Amino acid sequence: MKIVRNLSTDKLAVISLIIIIITIIVGLFAPFFAPYDPNEVNMGLRYASPSWEYLLGNDHLGRCILSRIIYGIRPSVLWVLVALFISVLIGAVLGFLAGYFKGKVDALIMRICDIMLSFPGYVMTLAIVGILGVGLENILIAFILVKWAWFTRVIRTSVMQYSDLDYVKFSKAAGISDLTIMYKHLVPVTFSDIAVISSSSIGSMILQISGFSFLGLGIQAPNAEWGMMLNEAREVMFTRPELMLAPGFAIVLIVSAFHFFSDALQVVLDPKLITSKTKREKKLETYNMTFQEKEVANK
Repeated sequence: MKIVRNLSTDKLAVISLIIIIITIIVGLFAPFFAPYDPNEVNMGLRYASPSWEYLLGNDHLGRCILSRIIYGIRPSVLWVLVALFISVLIGAVLGFLAGYFKGKVDALIMRICDIMLSFPGYVMTLAIVGILGVGLENILIAFILVKWAWFTRVIRTSVMQYSDLDYVKFSKAAGISDLTIMYKHLVPVTFSDIAVISSSSIGSMILQISGFSFLGLGIQAPNAEWGMMLNEAREVMFTRPELMLAPGFAIVLIVSAFHFFSDALQVVLDPKLITSKTKREKKLETYNMTFQEKEVANK
C-alpha cells in the first residue's frame, strides 16, 4: 500500500508506531509482562532503590514501580483510546448527517455543537466530573461529552467538501440510497481527515487524564495510573526525585510517539504536504552541495 510505503520511509514515524504498538500490547497483556502484583504492599521494601529484582525500585508502600507502570497503561492509554473511538464515532455520524443533508439537519446539529463548544474544554470536564463524581469512568464520560462536538464540526466540514461533487450528485440522480452514497463515496475520501484528527487528539487526551489523576480526580488508589503515580511521588520529589522519572518518562514517551506519528500520517495523507516536504528536501540538498563545492574551491 502507498500509505504504508510512505510511512516506512519516515524513520521517526516507524519508531513512533513501534512504540505505540508495543505499549498497547504490553497494556493488553499486563498480567504476563508485569513481574509482580501492582497493588502488593511490602513495607520492608519502602523506597527501595532499583535492583535486578525490582528494575525501577519500589514506592512509598513498597510496591513494584515497573509493575504499576505496566498496569498504568490501561487507564492512561487503552481506556483513553476507547473514549476517543466513541467520541469519533459519535462525531462521524453527526458530522456526516450535517454535512450531507445540510439545511435544517445541519443547522440543528451545529447549534448543539456551538453550545457545547462555547465552554472551555477543561471547565466543561471539571463541571461534569463535579456532577458525576471522581473516578476513571466519569473522566472518560466527560471526555466523550466534551470531544464529540469538536469532532462533529471538523468531520462535517470535510464531508461538505465532497458532498457536492459530480459523482455524488450522479449517484443521487441514479436513485442510490443516501446511506449507500455515504458509505461507498464519502467515507473513503474523508477517512484520511478522520484518521489525522483522531491521532492528533489522543496525545492531549492522555495528558488530560494524567493531569486529572494527578489532581486526584481520575482513577483512585490503589489502582495504578501514571498521573496518580506522579502525585504520589510529589511528596518526596526533592529527596527521591527518581520516583517521578518513570511515570513522567512514560507519559512523555507515549504522547511524543502519538504526536510524531500523527504528523507523519498527516504528511502521508495530504499530497500538498508531501510536495512541499519534497521541495524543502531538494532545496536543502542543493544548498548542501553548493556549500560543499564552495568549500572545495576555497581549499
